[in-house]
Formats: sequence, C-alpha cells, structure tokens
Amino acid sequence: MSQEVLGVIMLIVMVLAILLGFPTAFTLMGLGVIFGFIGAGPLVFELLVQRTYGVMTNDVLLAIPLFIFMGYIIERAGILDDLFRSIQLVMGPIRGSLAIATLLTCTIFATATGIVGAAVTLMGLLALPAMLRANYEVKFSTGIVAAGGTLGILIPPSVLLILYGATAGVSVPKLYAGAFIPGLLLSLSYLIYLLVRVYTNPNLGPALPKEERTVPLPKLLRMLATSFLPITVLILSVLGAILFGVATPTEAAAVGAIGGLVLAAFHRQLTFQNLKESVYLSMRSSAMVCWLFIGSSIFAAVFALLGGSSAIEQFVTGLGLPPTLFLIVVLIIIFLLGWPLEWTEIIVIFMPIFLPLLDRFDIDPLMFGILNALNLQTSFLSPPVAMSAFYLKGVAPKHITINQIFAGMYPYMALQLAVMLLVMIFPNLVYFLPNLLFE
Repeated sequence: MSQEVLGVIMLIVMVLAILLGFPTAFTLMGLGVIFGFIGAGPLVFELLVQRTYGVMTNDVLLAIPLFIFMGYIIERAGILDDLFRSIQLVMGPIRGSLAIATLLTCTIFATATGIVGAAVTLMGLLALPAMLRANYEVKFSTGIVAAGGTLGILIPPSVLLILYGATAGVSVPKLYAGAFIPGLLLSLSYLIYLLVRVYTNPNLGPALPKEERTVPLPKLLRMLATSFLPITVLILSVLGAILFGVATPTEAAAVGAIGGLVLAAFHRQLTFQNLKESVYLSMRSSAMVCWLFIGSSIFAAVFALLGGSSAIEQFVTGLGLPPTLFLIVVLIIIFLLGWPLEWTEIIVIFMPIFLPLLDRFDIDPLMFGILNALNLQTSFLSPPVAMSAFYLKGVAPKHITINQIFAGMYPYMALQLAVMLLVMIFPNLVYFLPNLLFE
C-alpha cells in the first residue's frame, strides 16, 4: 500500500471516528501516531514532540484564554443586564425597541467574547422573557436572539480569527481589520430587517408602554454611564491597540482581561465565586482549543508526511475548477461540516487541508478566513443541527418549540448569505481597513 493511500485512509477514519463521537483531540493524536508509525516508523515520535512544543510556544494562542476570560468575567459581573436595560429605555418609543436592544447588546457582547453558546444562552435568559412579556411574536423574538448571539464568530476580537490566524499563518490584526466592516455590515443588516418588520407589522414588536419607559433623565444618563460607556471604552481600547499596532493581540487581550476585572469590581461583582467560575470556564475552553490544536498539528504533519495533502491537491487540481467555483465548493463543504462539528474542529482539522490549495487557485488567505467566519455563522443557524437554536432551546420557556426557533432564524441566515455574497463581489469591504492601517 502506498503512503498516499495510507494518508487518505487516515483522513477517512478520522472523519468516521469524529462522527461516531470519539474525543476529537485524542482521536487526531492517536490516528497521527498510529498511521505515522505504520508509514514512517519511529520518526513519528520525534514529530509528536516537535509539534506539541511548537503549539505550546505559539505566542498568538495566548490571546485565546485572555479574551475568553474577559468575556466570562464581564458576563458574571451583571454588566450586560444593565446594558440591556439602559439601551431598552433609550429605544423605548421605537417599535421593536426590545429587539433592537437585544441586537445592540449582542453586538457589544460579541466584541467582548466570541463564545456563541455563552452569548445565546445569556441573551436567551435576559432578553427573550422580556420580549415575550411585551407580547412580541415568538418566532420574531427567538430569531434575533439566536442570530445575534452568533455575531461573536466574526466581530473582533473573535477567537475564531485568532485560531485561524495561527493555523493559516495570517496576521491576526489584519484579520481583525478585515472582519470589522463585514461584521458591522451584518449587524446593520439585522437592524434594518428588524425595523422593516416591526414598521410593516406593528404586532410583531410593539413599543414599550409609556409607563415602563418613563425614567428620569439623570437616572438614564447614570445607567448609560455605568453600563454602555465603560464596556464600550474597554472594547474600543483593546481593538484600537491591536489595529493601530500599539499592542499585539496577546498584550491587548491581557489589558482586556484586566479591564474586565476592573469593571466587575466597579459593579461590586468581583467576588471569589465569580472569579473562580470565570477562571474555570476560561481554562476549560482554552484547554479544549489547545488540545485540538496539538492534535490537528500532529495529524496534519503525518498527513503531509504520508503524501495525503499531495494526493488531495492533485485530485482537486485535476478537476479543472476555476478559482471562484473552487472557493464556492470549499465554502459549501465547510458549511456542511458546520452541522456535526464545532468551528474549532473545522478550523484546526479541515482548514490545513484546504490552505495549501489557495496559492494554486490564487485565493488570498485573508479573504478566505473572513468568508469562512461568515460561513460558519450561517451553519450555526442552519437546520437540522443549528447549534444556536439548541443553545436557545435549552433556556427558552417550554412552550417554545425548536421549529419555531428554526423559523425565526431563516431570515437571518439569508442575510448572512447576502453579506457573504457582497464580500465576494466587493472585496474592498474586507481589504479597505487592512490596506489603510497596514500598508
């Protein structure tokens, strides 16, 4: 049996093992060692050590636990409760004010943490009951929570983009700059859709009753000053430091983590329990990502050593696809992979398979990364799996069915696809800021 065939068999076994529910990171490491030993002998153990050490010394990955910690400590400090309430009061006279407050809160929280599950769950507990009490239509309410919670995949400081940058060797600040306009464009498209729906059908999202939004101006200003202003300043400081080259992503993430602690202390929520939970959840998420990165690094190295990458490259190039069609095919494959797999698994396992083909098809890794961030957002809203819907179902009232949540998400899925198409047609939406800041 040739080494190329052995590499392809290893890839097939890996996909089957993951779909059967085997632990992804250890499956990757195990298959890498077993097939590597069969194909290359004891050399695979030296490769195992080198790859593990390489991941442990990757400075870019240090930003991941720090950004995750910033998100968790802000969440547990109760800052988002005050933020949601203050935006809700400001938007009170407008139809759909609760939905708009939900979207804006999701957008701000997305810049504090890229964890979809945390964002959807938190807003499902915070915003969904408020909208239902205000007689908002169920599908309309669940749709904005499920879709808004996925914005953290794309909007900086996205953990996905950090991991993609480390995998593809692309500058994380450039990825952040490239994602900024598409992320805001996506959020803006959600807002326009909400306003069109509520002003064409007032029953979907009525304005807040006057008695509920009547708050003295000094009190409202104080609420904004203690909720919206501090978290906005923190986020803009972190992103500004990265985009203007003042600090590396890791240094900016450290500042963000400290800023999260300061905000928690300011809100008198910096308790030992909150700190312990935030550290535990951050370490658990970070450990999962790093073990996946180690496993995928070993797997990818053995796969390339056996010639599997060359076999796939020869097969794909033999199809004679034009670059645009190749890109569309890859996006469809990754979209389908987003049903059974988490985005972390897709980035660290399957991206290394496609990345070597980008040069041959003259596709920029920066554009490829932004398109796939949008693509993975779409897969979070796509039945039958649609992880965002199941996160929300776990905290929604029992009378809300999964099919109602699915129905509410469809329009946002269409908007995501529309923004992805816009980015492909007008690439300057991605390149404008990177060219302005880094050229």
